[in-house]
Amino acid sequence: MRIIIHDLDEAFHEKLKTVSEDVMRADGKYAPCQGCFNCWTKHPATCSLKDSLHEMCRVVGQAEDMVIITENWYGGYSPAVKNILDRSIGTSTPMSTYRSGEMHHTLRYGKKGKLKVIVYGDVSDNEKATWELMIERNRINHGYQDKELVFVNSIDGLEVSEI
Repeated sequence: MRIIIHDLDEAFHEKLKTVSEDVMRADGKYAPCQGCFNCWTKHPATCSLKDSLHEMCRVVGQAEDMVIITENWYGGYSPAVKNILDRSIGTSTPMSTYRSGEMHHTLRYGKKGKLKVIVYGDVSDNEKATWELMIERNRINHGYQDKELVFVNSIDGLEVSEI
């Protein structure tokens, strides 16, 4: 199973639904993470906030592969995409373990396949370096075995078959 998280318009959202059954549009119609950590401790993998991201930890956690399509915001995810990723913190536990010789949170759902991130918009060389580092850290933290980072100037040329 693969999940696609994106910050594109409704028309592109409908196209993406033809290539994956789990497509999450970062449209901002949900609350930001409150930092309560209840998704870690009180009711694992379920957010206390009762909105469209209530079960996001489970959906992200159970997906083998994840594709993120985001506008470049100063070398990072767009705020709407970042909000979804923040609300997915319950895919790990508060316990720690060693992975790749480093201390990381224990994965609630085990290791995964591939993390693919497609970044669109103007991206400077410094921002590209930041993206490279961040995606590698995200790969390790979330237990993905492989990663792919793609930069495109415009989303107009992106075909859903390439995702």
